[in-house]
Amino acid sequence: MKQWQRYLAELFGTFVLVFGGTTVIIASSGLGGGGIQFLVPFGFGFSLLAALYAFAEVSGGHFNPQVSLGLFLDRRLSFEDLLGYWIFQFAGGILASLLMLIPFTHTLVKSTATVPTGGDGRALFIEIAFTAIFVLVILQSTKSERFHGTALVSIPLTLLMIHLAALPFSGASVNTARSFGPALVGDQWTAFWIYVIGPTAGAIIGWLVYTVVIKGDTDLRDDMQRIRDDVRRPTTPAETPPTPPPAAS
Repeated sequence: MKQWQRYLAELFGTFVLVFGGTTVIIASSGLGGGGIQFLVPFGFGFSLLAALYAFAEVSGGHFNPQVSLGLFLDRRLSFEDLLGYWIFQFAGGILASLLMLIPFTHTLVKSTATVPTGGDGRALFIEIAFTAIFVLVILQSTKSERFHGTALVSIPLTLLMIHLAALPFSGASVNTARSFGPALVGDQWTAFWIYVIGPTAGAIIGWLVYTVVIKGDTDLRDDMQRIRDDVRRPTTPAETPPTPPPAAS
């Protein structure tokens, strides 16, 4: 698969995730708080499912900078592709929020941003914990011979669970690109740092748990050295890894 195809697949996959999920937020807003709580998790879960079936075969279906980070740490993605995926994932999130300005007002788009409820510390903890769970599930389900065939379903169901649990406390981001688009277009930057630090720390923790508990690798010094080498050494065409297996945002 050509590199530009993978990058565009990440752009449009992230677009589907953010556009579908945040549109459900607006659609649910007229139903009261209970409507939002009930429908939004399904909006994001099903949007991810649609994005995966459309684009995962091309790019691996990350649609999330933290998922790409976890796969890079596990050496399933080159550093060059990590940077490329990040750029196009953020572009996809921004494009989704920009297009929402066509049928909706700026105020409604602003309402789709992730903001903490009940304290920044609680929201940060929630984002770290659930991103770790999400990345851990992705790393295992896309690698396991037993579960690999169910990854396209298990990953959206995990995101659905995360939204059901985390939505009232942090807005259930676990994805900086998902938070950045509405924040930029809606000009809603309240505690945005939570959605950068929390998911990133969670992705690293998820990879560490996967590496130690599932892979049984307790000596992480070699892993750290390989990561440093990957960052310092440009990837040549001959070293470019094959398209990664399906993952998701």
